[in-house]
Amino acid sequence: MPARPYHHGNLRSALLARAEQTVRERGTQALSLRELAREIGVSHGAPRRHFNDRQALLDALAEDGFVRLGRALDEAVRDAGPGCTPQLQALAHTYVAFATQHAALLELMYAGKHREGAEHVYAAAEQAFAVSLTVISEAQQSGELVPGDPEPLAQVSLATLHGLAAMANGGMLDGEDLQVVVTDAMEMLLSGLRRR
Repeated sequence: MPARPYHHGNLRSALLARAEQTVRERGTQALSLRELAREIGVSHGAPRRHFNDRQALLDALAEDGFVRLGRALDEAVRDAGPGCTPQLQALAHTYVAFATQHAALLELMYAGKHREGAEHVYAAAEQAFAVSLTVISEAQQSGELVPGDPEPLAQVSLATLHGLAAMANGGMLDGEDLQVVVTDAMEMLLSGLRRR
């Protein structure tokens, strides 16, 4: 039997992609560097050039997830154009889409965010959600939303959206159109947050 090659075109990216697929299909417990190496077709020692151990791979996967989520949220705000309402609606739909399409990854992302030694994951999470704080803060400054600390407003919004995504992932929305549910939820939130 020929030896497996040590090198791969972009091994780090390939490992992360295959790891995400494994987490989605079989959960984090099924993740093994040796098994990933076998599936990608490289020597069992090759992944250690990028990840010291399984936990390092999980952390990198969580960090990468937050980076991707942050990019998607930034793009959603840019595409929405000016104004608090279209921007927050765009953020809401983008977050829920990510959370429903990548449910297992999102769970890993949140689980790893506060783990000791995973400060880079926490930093990526903070960066991902910075755009929502910016949108809320700017809307407060322009008088569109109630004044105060934007952080609690962002937390309530995220909690609502995360809850809706969890309900969708758990089949609890009973055939309702998720797009309509998200739009209505954000409109209800905004009606309470708009400056009168």
